Amino acid sequence: MTTADEVLHDINLSGRRAVVTGGYSGVGLAITRALTRAGAHVTVPARRPEVARRNLGPDVDVEPLDLADLTSVDAFAERYRRRYAALDLLVASAGIMACPETRVGPGWEAQFAVNHLGHFAVVCGLWPALVRAPSARVVAVASGRSPEDRIRWDDTQFTSGYDKWAAYGQSKLANVLFALHLDRLGAPYGVRAFSAAPGYIRTPLQRHLTLTEMIDAGWLDAAGEPLPELFRTPEEGAATPLWAAVAATRGGAYCAECREAEPYPHEEAEAARLWQYSAALTGRDLVHP
Repeated sequence: MTTADEVLHDINLSGRRAVVTGGYSGVGLAITRALTRAGAHVTVPARRPEVARRNLGPDVDVEPLDLADLTSVDAFAERYRRRYAALDLLVASAGIMACPETRVGPGWEAQFAVNHLGHFAVVCGLWPALVRAPSARVVAVASGRSPEDRIRWDDTQFTSGYDKWAAYGQSKLANVLFALHLDRLGAPYGVRAFSAAPGYIRTPLQRHLTLTEMIDAGWLDAAGEPLPELFRTPEEGAATPLWAAVAATRGGAYCAECREAEPYPHEEAEAARLWQYSAALTGRDLVHP
């Protein structure tokens, strides 16, 4: 299994600036550490800055950010733009999974809000810095995919009944569609976007699941240990997002196992619709400097 360091083994990122949301835990932490070892200057926006500083040490900048709060997103983006002129790489790694029904902001379903809308607003806020970089990239960390995955256009916020797995699947599909349309909008400005699946990794992402749920799902054995044929380490999970960041060539591609997968039919139309919907919900969009 390829690791993050193997993806970056001959790549020198000195002088490059990166932002990694969720970059202090799980796969995000592995991404941050690999980028730092390759020479990049990394900023990690964190909902728990004190935990991030403890996990990351002095070589990584930590900034407060709550993806469920657009005021917090705007404040982070403004601070970053004031401090740095350009941003070479943004990895949208933060996320929540299968949480109890939670409402944030103006009543948004939390998984859609945190996993998608918050990152949509982050990219809009950092857009001036991204277009100033010579060849910026945005990587949205998604999940596995199925042709059955869909955006619930009739009830995206699950107001008529909450299903934690359907809500998670919608939010992860939104990551894929977001990257697809962002690449279309960003390509004329030298900004390319990709989505990437890290695979199964035992991380704090599973904090809302009981041991019984994970055993019944076939993720863990009867003793509660991850199945070795299914799970990989955070360093292995970080490989594909980093491969998308430095090696993928087809803009907008969904990447898995360090390669690009073919898109499903009609995704471009869905991606454009999701972008317009997200801009209307958040009141944010790309503004060219």
